[in-house]
Parts: sequence; structure tokens; C-alpha cells
Amino acid sequence: MDDIEILNSTKLELELMIPGESHTICNALRKILMEDEEIDYTVYGIDHPLIGEPKITIKAKRTKNPKKALLKASNQLKEESEEFKKLIESI
Repeated sequence: MDDIEILNSTKLELELMIPGESHTICNALRKILMEDEEIDYTVYGIDHPLIGEPKITIKAKRTKNPKKALLKASNQLKEESEEFKKLIESI
């Protein structure tokens, strides 16, 4: 993965590009973020299926910091991935 590029960052909204990633990571993060009651919405898009880079937008409610929400979601995704890996290894 290349460096994440912050395209826009305000108190309640964060837009970033994640070079080198695909729908897999973006959709997993989006799903976890949408389970957070303090997040209004999370969307992502990839402009071109072969050469496009994913852009994610996170909009928080009044009391939540979108960067902290993204960090929390990333940690949760990492934990869930490690659990899944252990299940596969036990087969």
C-alpha cells in the first residue's frame, strides 16, 4: 500500500485517497464505519476499475472526530482479519 493522501479534512468530514487498494478494504472499512452511531455516512468510489484509486469520505455527527472513527474502524478490521486467519489456519 502506498501512502494515504488526505484530500480534505475538517472537524466533521474526512476525505482521503488510498492508493494501491481495492474494493475489499474500502468496503470493509465502510461497513464498520456505518455501524458507528456517531457517523452520518461513509462512502467510497473508484473512478476507473483498472487504474482508479479509491477515495473514501467520512462524515461524522457533531460529537465525533472522523479521523478517530477511521482509526477505530481500522483497528477493528485488523482484529477481525486476525481472527479469520486463525480460523482458516485451524482447518
